[in-house]
Amino acid sequence: MSTQPPIFLINLDQSEDRLEKSAKRLAEQNITFERISGVYGKSLPDSEINKHYNAQLNRERFYRVLGKGEIGCYYSHRKAWQTIVDRKLDYAIVLEDDFRIAGDLKRVFDTLQTLKFDWKLIKLAAYENRERPIEFNHPLNSEFNLVVHKKAMTGCCAQAITLEGAKALLKATDQFGRPVDTDIQHIWETKVPVYSMMPYYIEQDLEFESDIAAATGKSKIKKRFWQRKKLQICEKIQNKKHTKQIITDLKKALSY
Repeated sequence: MSTQPPIFLINLDQSEDRLEKSAKRLAEQNITFERISGVYGKSLPDSEINKHYNAQLNRERFYRVLGKGEIGCYYSHRKAWQTIVDRKLDYAIVLEDDFRIAGDLKRVFDTLQTLKFDWKLIKLAAYENRERPIEFNHPLNSEFNLVVHKKAMTGCCAQAITLEGAKALLKATDQFGRPVDTDIQHIWETKVPVYSMMPYYIEQDLEFESDIAAATGKSKIKKRFWQRKKLQICEKIQNKKHTKQIITDLKKALSY
């Protein structure tokens, strides 16, 4: 019989339609969840924003200023990670409220329970349901594979995060200057290897309008073109090196 892990659903107070749809989708599989009240970036005063969002880091590590919606999204995920730490949970699944279910999630839970190595973060959905080249693929059972992409999948629609993973993410992102999913891709900074369990049984519901865009507003954000090009080159080098190391470590853990 499946044992359901804690599931946290990030949902803005004003997004009642998303909450209703999310609750209905989970209830169809008899899955319970706890709502995490999302942080609405547009209403955050500068004093609150500046507790963790660092404008200097943003200038150094990203190619544009973050919108308030992105900052609120980041704060919401940190809130979920902090809940995992405060409750000393072995692991939890963190969902954003724009998901839809594409398979039997109890099979996902069962497979996560069988993992015998110390993982920290496993993605359970892709950003906008996109594909990304795979560097390493390990069969877990007849249904799922554990995958390391050439570059970690973006998006935070659905992720399984352990206690140690949550601690590491909180520590690494106490000060941040990039979007949350971009920082998670920077595995050499967070020290959190990123895996995916595929096929994904959770998908992003693209019919929903972005809450991040709504909370940011319609003002055009200026992009720093040459900064972006420079960062892309540096990050490509670091990502290749550290993805290779993650795969080496994973093979040892899986007794290859």
